[in-house]
Amino acid sequence: MKLLKGLGIGLSLTVLCLLVAPKAKAVEVPGVGAQVLPAGTYIFKVLDSPSDRHIVQILSEDGNHVYTTILAIPNFRLKATDKTVITFHERPAGEPEALKAWFYPGREWGDQFVYEKSKAIQLAKESNENVLSTPVVMAAAPAETLASAPVEAVSPSGETVDTAQVVEAPPEPVAPQPVLVASLPKTASYLPLIGLLGLLTLGSGFVVSGLLKHSV
Repeated sequence: MKLLKGLGIGLSLTVLCLLVAPKAKAVEVPGVGAQVLPAGTYIFKVLDSPSDRHIVQILSEDGNHVYTTILAIPNFRLKATDKTVITFHERPAGEPEALKAWFYPGREWGDQFVYEKSKAIQLAKESNENVLSTPVVMAAAPAETLASAPVEAVSPSGETVDTAQVVEAPPEPVAPQPVLVASLPKTASYLPLIGLLGLLTLGSGFVVSGLLKHSV
């Protein structure tokens, strides 16, 4: 698994841009504009997307040209890094590496890219690992269809497998524990206290009466 370092990051309300360091050789990318990109510097841009998937565009370094629009599924990793990490599906000698996943610096989650099923089956066999796929022919589909395109995964044998075998969903947030308010048990009755006060009052009456008798 190979890694790339990001050169820069731009962040806005709905867009995350990443400048990808130049590679020594070409890279195959999926999506609506699936193609082999030559070595160079590109911008990865996340569009406003549903929470269970992301729509990622790859643009020219100046941001004026969109090479492809890709469907991606959020993927979780246990440990964040301070640098951008991009991984690739290993290919036979002479074949361009295929874009696999992109993890953001300082975050535990990133994006795992989805390929058309025929290409996903090929990559799964070549890399001997499960690959995310969609039955939608993305090269002939408008980018808007990616938001609702079905996503599955294929194994090296060509069988359909659950996407959980490829991506790991972020852990569920821990719900705050309820605050328990303990109260002391109430006494059965106020009668004992009233009786005690009555005795004290009666006793003080006898004392006052005795003092008056002595003073007469």
